Amino acid sequence: MAAGVLVKTCLLGALALLSGAHAQCDNVVIINAWEGNYQADFNAPAPADMVGLTVDMSFSRPVDTIENYAGEAIKIDDYHFTLTAPFILSAGENIMFRFRVEYSQIRPLVETEYVNGNLICDAVIVTPAPMVNPCVGTGMQPYDYIQALCMSYLFYEAQRSGPLPADQRVTWRYDSALEDGSDVGHDLTGGYYDAGDHVKFGFPMAFSATMLAWGLVDFADGHETAGQTEYGRAAVKWATDYFLKAHTAQDELYGQVGKGDVDHAYWGRPEEMTMERPSYKVDATNPGSELAGETAAALAAASMVFKDADPAYSAEVLQAAKELYEFADNYRMQYDVSIEDAYYYYHSFSGYGDELAWAALWLARATGDNNYVSRARAHFDEFGLGGYGGNVGWDDKRGGINSLFYLLTGDAEYENLINDFLDWAKDGAPYTPEGLVFLNEWGSNRDVGNACFLALWAAKHGIKTELNQEWARGQVGQLLGDNPKYHSFVVGFGEDPPQKPHHRSSSCPSLPESCDGAFNNPGPNIQTLYGALVGGPGADGVWTDDRGDYQHNEVACDYNAGFTGAMAAMVEISSG
Repeated sequence: MAAGVLVKTCLLGALALLSGAHAQCDNVVIINAWEGNYQADFNAPAPADMVGLTVDMSFSRPVDTIENYAGEAIKIDDYHFTLTAPFILSAGENIMFRFRVEYSQIRPLVETEYVNGNLICDAVIVTPAPMVNPCVGTGMQPYDYIQALCMSYLFYEAQRSGPLPADQRVTWRYDSALEDGSDVGHDLTGGYYDAGDHVKFGFPMAFSATMLAWGLVDFADGHETAGQTEYGRAAVKWATDYFLKAHTAQDELYGQVGKGDVDHAYWGRPEEMTMERPSYKVDATNPGSELAGETAAALAAASMVFKDADPAYSAEVLQAAKELYEFADNYRMQYDVSIEDAYYYYHSFSGYGDELAWAALWLARATGDNNYVSRARAHFDEFGLGGYGGNVGWDDKRGGINSLFYLLTGDAEYENLINDFLDWAKDGAPYTPEGLVFLNEWGSNRDVGNACFLALWAAKHGIKTELNQEWARGQVGQLLGDNPKYHSFVVGFGEDPPQKPHHRSSSCPSLPESCDGAFNNPGPNIQTLYGALVGGPGADGVWTDDRGDYQHNEVACDYNAGFTGAMAAMVEISSG
């Protein structure tokens, strides 16, 4: 490095809302942002003695104006500005000033900087190589359940929000939503984008985490055989780390970031979002028992996942689970009364009684404290949860409740409720002409995956083992391609899989190319969203690979949740 000249490279993905192929100089830190504007601090050592400062900046995207709080800003063109200030500094002293950038479309980044003629930042546009699927086939027959399990966890990496880790395998995703929570003064970065959109809905996210953890706990051998235990733990921890941040006080939990209608009006990458992303919470004044209860269940289940692998983390999430369960029980109210925006997307039709029982049972299992079993039974009776067995899903937890009650008590009452649902699913439920059990008009495959999880769990615990395994094997086969139309419903897996899922970021080309027109692209999504289970057919069996059909061809974190554990169970059965 030449004397008196500081050459600073710009860090890819550092300290900016937009990161990825465009690099932001690491001496520019965005401290505040609002629609079409951001404020940033410039902080760098002076490359030489100076009387008067001149900083020539080049930007990645067009800039309308710059306000330099320390001096003047001169516009050369939309991409180039010169900022001046009357600073007198010696070489090595810090140059510090604040400026505001105003723009009309996509947030521009500072890519190159010259200070008094000396280059101090030279950003390079990096175009990533096409992603190679890391989930290699194993040749398992009739379907490669190991590969399907691996790819399902890969899908969760594609859904990550916040600063991404160095071992991120989905290479077309970058850091995003780095200012989540700034509107309320809390760090709410991280967690998962819900589906094909970019809202972080805490209620279904927590259910997804609970189910993933359940699969890791009760189908641990399948995970080990497939080599997916660490990826499974990472998927759970990405959610639970976020829940710990969102649990900002004993009786307070942030349950949503982003506003549904505003978010859904945008088709593009999360890395380039500029819309308002408000943060919503529940607390003692405005409670939310479903949200707090399901988050408690997720954290309690996660404490079992990490009990041996990371005892300190296990204890931390378990303590948070206990607090959130008490919050859910002591301050009772439907969460979507307090978080009104959630009502239009994840309204809790079943009420909060099932989440209270579900959370208590996971705490009973995680702690060994039978007092939680008693409290779960009190919820079971109070809210009339025993009338019918039921499936398990983001809204209604009865199938999971009956399973945990049976595991913890061995009582035939719960075994009978499990059989009520599974027998009906086999012999009483409607089926598509192709043979797929049809339990829901919206995202039908999601409910098949959850029901298969329950059937395989029951089989493992001695409940009609052969019948439940046989039924689940057939339904899993339907999802993976064993149907008269011979196509898979899992993106990137098997024969003739979906190519145009309703999913914004995978429809876009890699940065820095524009995402304009991606929604109407008649061809496949540019990126392969490996492992994502699409919504599925209607009751008539009709399904079309249509990016615009969000009822049947969208993907979501909760769609894959039970399916993931079912894949681990099928690995166990096939390898046993």
